[in-house]
Amino acid sequence: MITKIILDTDPGIDDVFAILFAQAHPAIELKAITTVYGNVTIENATHNALYLKQKYQLQADIVTGASKPIVRSPLGPTVVVHGEGGFGDVMVPSEVEGQADPRPAYQYIIDTVKAEPGEITLVAIGPLTNLALALQADPTIVDLVKQVVIMGGAFGENNHSGNVTPFAEANIHDDPHAADMVLTASWPVVVIGLDVTEQSFFTREYLDKLRDDAGEVGQFIWDISRFYLRFYSEKVGLEACHVHDPSAIAYVINPALFTLREGPIRVVTDGVAEGMTIQKLDNRVYLHDEWMSKPSQKVGVAVKNLELLELYRSSIIEYAARLKPSS
Repeated sequence: MITKIILDTDPGIDDVFAILFAQAHPAIELKAITTVYGNVTIENATHNALYLKQKYQLQADIVTGASKPIVRSPLGPTVVVHGEGGFGDVMVPSEVEGQADPRPAYQYIIDTVKAEPGEITLVAIGPLTNLALALQADPTIVDLVKQVVIMGGAFGENNHSGNVTPFAEANIHDDPHAADMVLTASWPVVVIGLDVTEQSFFTREYLDKLRDDAGEVGQFIWDISRFYLRFYSEKVGLEACHVHDPSAIAYVINPALFTLREGPIRVVTDGVAEGMTIQKLDNRVYLHDEWMSKPSQKVGVAVKNLELLELYRSSIIEYAARLKPSS
């Protein structure tokens, strides 16, 4: 069964890992890449997406999205993690072919899910601003979307509680108001957060082997990963990088890789815990309860990490083989 997805992304390094994964696997039809600020500016995000479309002949529409959060002040690109242009040491040409769809991303999302009700999964691996804007513009889309899969958040499982503050993950922290809107809407949401993404690692050896076995695609992944691995080595103390964004794609391909738990989720929107994600797990009725009236959503709490790594590797190798010109 093929899942049609709109991939909402701020194309930095691990976003590229995820985009190529989505393009590679036959269980996914990548209908569109909607861009958002975050790892890079919105201009860079769209330019990077157009470059990937050109480089790998993607059929996906490229659509420009939000340039800043709904309420909070923007934090600026994550240059220290992804480099000036978003692809680490790899420079994207200043001129690329093709143009973005003329609609803003939120309108594209609305139009697409209305045209194919019940068939589109929204996969968001950046700040959730585009999804929140779509909800604001047309709340009826909650009944039309098949599922929303989010790479974001942290709930304290497996000792993972935050990566930009002690209690907040970057995508949620970039726009906590949007995240709270998206997570409390009555569409089905699966959150693949740090609780599981920080349980999987692309080691140097893994990436070296992928470079050797996956042709030009493996080489490109290896090239952009150099900057990322330096960041992880110097700032995090790891000789590997966490498998953040590709984990959301892995969930779409094979949900059985993950153990989920259910309960309503809220996001702290200001103060020292801004961006913190909190899931209510009991059914107790409290005197004051900002979770009680919200829909139950699913959160990943465990992952079969070795199976996930093999799924990624085999998908990229098979994709690279399909890209080779026939002799």
